[in-house]
Amino acid sequence: MTQARERLVQWLRDAHAMEEQAETMLKGHLDRVKHYPQFEARVREHLEETKDQAEIVRGCLEALGEDTSSFKDAGSKLLAKGQAISGMFADDEIMNWALALHAFENLEVASYTVLIAAAETAGETEIAEACGKILAQEEAMAAWVKDNLQILTLAYLGRDASDLPASR
Repeated sequence: MTQARERLVQWLRDAHAMEEQAETMLKGHLDRVKHYPQFEARVREHLEETKDQAEIVRGCLEALGEDTSSFKDAGSKLLAKGQAISGMFADDEIMNWALALHAFENLEVASYTVLIAAAETAGETEIAEACGKILAQEEAMAAWVKDNLQILTLAYLGRDASDLPASR
């Protein structure tokens, strides 16, 4: 096995774990964004994309004769659950989560950029194309979150000032 292929497999396993973490994180916060319908709708849409992305990455690993890392997947899910629980104690939880979501989406953008370069170097053009599809979705979500942070902030502040539930 070439060094580039070994790294590609390792990073695909990391990406699968990252998608498992994202799915858990998104599911864990859906009920907390119910007061922000535009945000809730986009998170639901991205949750479905995330599930598809995990399957695409799994397929990439299978095409290489490899499997996901159960250890990494479980650890990532556990981390996401811990993040969801810890956020429940902050009165501005929705804002903290929006910031974390923006950062996480940009982490995914960087990860798939690396995966494309690794796949191309390893001569795995189909995997590079699959990762390119996911990259476009992650870039779109990162841009959407960034573009909507001000709207979410104003909606949060309006609810908070009116003594309406702002985070849950």
